[in-house]
Amino acid sequence: MPRHAHYVPNGVIPAVLLPFADDLAIDEKGFRKHLADVAATEGLSAITVNAHSTEVASCSFEEQHRVLAIAQDEIGGRLPIVNGVWADGSLEAARIARMAEEGGASALLVFPPGPFTLGQSPAMAIEHFKRIADTTSLPLIAFQYPLATGQGYPRETLLRMIEEVPTIRSSVSRG
Repeated sequence: MPRHAHYVPNGVIPAVLLPFADDLAIDEKGFRKHLADVAATEGLSAITVNAHSTEVASCSFEEQHRVLAIAQDEIGGRLPIVNGVWADGSLEAARIARMAEEGGASALLVFPPGPFTLGQSPAMAIEHFKRIADTTSLPLIAFQYPLATGQGYPRETLLRMIEEVPTIRSSVSRG
């Protein structure tokens, strides 16, 4: 259940960094300090965890769960948490979405699966988002890579996604 149940993604939503210890474990003390420092910035509408800047590709499912739990503990009472959903496949993405909702996230930042660099169709993109939307009631934000990467969604695909997946709320255009 989201802590900020009526949150609609909008405004300034920075993605935080994730520090690691020398043994590559999460530096929880450093992460908590960073979260507190970022959350002290006036004008933020939410904070994003488990995105590129949080090294999501290097974190296990369990570590992603821990990152969300630390963020909830440290700043979740003050600001909504947007949790990134980064996975090579739609089934794992849906699993991450369920974990994030159960962990109190208020929205999901959905990255395109890595295999999309090899080619994608509108149907593939829509199905990916539908599988995620079927597992959660949280608002979805579509992360938009540049089209040249092969992972970006053409305008027509984005419009179809928004039409066919009602929980999509906005699109991020910064890579």
